[in-house]
Amino acid sequence: MKPKTIYLGLSFVGVLLPYWQFVPWAVQHEMSLPFFFRELFANRISAFFGMDVAVSAVVLVVFMRIERARLTIQHTWLPVLAVLTVGVSLALPMFLYMREQRLDQLKAVVPAGLPT
Repeated sequence: MKPKTIYLGLSFVGVLLPYWQFVPWAVQHEMSLPFFFRELFANRISAFFGMDVAVSAVVLVVFMRIERARLTIQHTWLPVLAVLTVGVSLALPMFLYMREQRLDQLKAVVPAGLPT
């Protein structure tokens, strides 16, 4: 299986699993942001996971900026939007899919037999 296909599948998983937990919570608590953050940092272990995801999101955005410039990847605003609306679980595989797609395009441009 190609990496691009795997990343696309993981993008779907990255939306479904987090929202499977989030949507019922948001409906029950009427999407209260203050309550959301109180729950997120309710104890040390949940704060650990919250901080881990926040740091991962920042690292991902930096990585996307670097790779966008290096490979001239288009539409990188989509994974940034994904970070803000779903999280790293969607944004990372989405960006990796876009990156693989761009690498495939670049390989098609380089004539066979020439070093890349």
